Amino acid sequence: MTDSTDPKSTDWRERLTPAQFRVAREGGTEPPFSGEYNNLKADGMFHCVCCGKLLFDSRQKFDSGTGWPSFWSPANDDAVATESDGSMGMRRTEVHCPECQAHLGHVFPDGPEPTGLRYCINSVSLRFEARDGND
Repeated sequence: MTDSTDPKSTDWRERLTPAQFRVAREGGTEPPFSGEYNNLKADGMFHCVCCGKLLFDSRQKFDSGTGWPSFWSPANDDAVATESDGSMGMRRTEVHCPECQAHLGHVFPDGPEPTGLRYCINSVSLRFEARDGND
């Protein structure tokens, strides 16, 4: 059984690809424009790659031009959690899964209306499920 309080447990290494582990469990970042969901236009929901929690809805996805999937809002009020991140010599707000603490990306105050936010999320931290009736 995976211990969700230990982001680097052996169980996570066995369940995730090396890229997923590096980003979701160690706080890494995938290279811009490399993620499979950056240009995805399909209708559906994005879930945490680690625990399956619903995180984002494709209806809130937009093309930010940054090279990462971007959303102006999470799927619901409880979908993601945030905390201050002072790494890499800058002040940012980290976005993570509130269930298993997987690192998802960061949120910035330069997104479109109605929120003005840009949730900049790593594709490898996500698992997409098409909405019923869509492929």
